[in-house]
Amino acid sequence: MWQPGWPCPAGSILRQQRRGSSDPSYRIDPAGAHWRGVRTPAGPATLRVRQDPGGVVHADAWGEGAEWVVASVPGLLGADDDVSDFDPIHPMVAEAWRRRPHGRFGRSGLVVQSLIGSIIEQKVTGQEAFAGYRALVHRYGDRAPGPGEAMRLWVPPDADTVRMIPSWAWLELHVDPARSRAIVTAARVADALERHDGPVDLDRRLRSLPGVGVWTSAEVRQTALGDPDAVSFFDYHVAKDIGWAMTGTPFTDAELEEFLEPWRPQRNRAVGLIYSIAGGRPRRGPRMSPRTHLPGRTPGSR
Repeated sequence: MWQPGWPCPAGSILRQQRRGSSDPSYRIDPAGAHWRGVRTPAGPATLRVRQDPGGVVHADAWGEGAEWVVASVPGLLGADDDVSDFDPIHPMVAEAWRRRPHGRFGRSGLVVQSLIGSIIEQKVTGQEAFAGYRALVHRYGDRAPGPGEAMRLWVPPDADTVRMIPSWAWLELHVDPARSRAIVTAARVADALERHDGPVDLDRRLRSLPGVGVWTSAEVRQTALGDPDAVSFFDYHVAKDIGWAMTGTPFTDAELEEFLEPWRPQRNRAVGLIYSIAGGRPRRGPRMSPRTHLPGRTPGSR
C-alpha cells in the first residue's frame, strides 16, 4: 500500500508502459486494476496495481521477482519525476499544465525490456510493431506466475533467450534483419546497459550500439527512466504535430529542437502537454500500410 504525495492518476501513468492495446504483458481487469507481467532482475513476476477512491495505491505481486516489482511501484507511478522547477513558458503549455498538473513520467527501471520493444517499433506502423512484439512475447516469453496465468498474462523473454533467436525466426515474427540484428546485439550487452549512470550515460551507451539512434534512445529513456527531457526526435509525426499546433506549419526536427530548447531539461514534458491540448495535426493523406512481404505476415493476417 502506498499513498502518493500528489493526486496521482495511476492508470494513465501505468499505461505509458503498455505497447499497444494487445500487449500480452499488460491487462486491465473489469474492476479497473492494472496487471503487468514483468521480467525483473530477480526473476519473472506478476504485478497487480489498483487505486482506491482515496488515491491510495495497492500493489500485489507473485513470482520470483515479486519483492523487486512491488518496490518499483512508486517510481513506476512517477514518484521520482520532479516537476517543481517546470516553467510552462508558453501560454498553450501553461493552459495544458493547468488542466493536467498531476501527470508524471513513470520509470520501469528495465532498460533492455524497453529497448527490445522500442527497436521493434522502428520505422514501421504501430499495427506492425505491436503485432511483432506480441508474437515475440507469445513465442519466447513465459506465462506470468500466480494469478497472472488465469489473466492470460505473459512475461517478456529475457536477454539470454532473445540473443539465441535465429535470424529466420525473427522473420516469422515479422521483424526484418536490420531490427533483429539491433535487438540481438543489444541483448548481448544487456548487463552493461542496465548498469548505466542516469539518462546522459544511458543515452551514450544506447547510441553506441548499431541500429540504435536518437529516436530509440529517447523512447527507452522515457519508459525505463521516466526521463522528462527525452524527446523522440526523428519520429514520423512529433515534429510535424508540434509545429502545426504551435505555428500552423509543421516543424522539421531541427526546428523542433530549437523550439523546445527553453524547456530543457524537461522538453518532453512540454511535448506531452502540447499534445494533450492540441492533439495531432489533421491527416489528409492515406495511412501508411503495413508491409506484407516478410514471411511472418500475409495480407489480411492478424
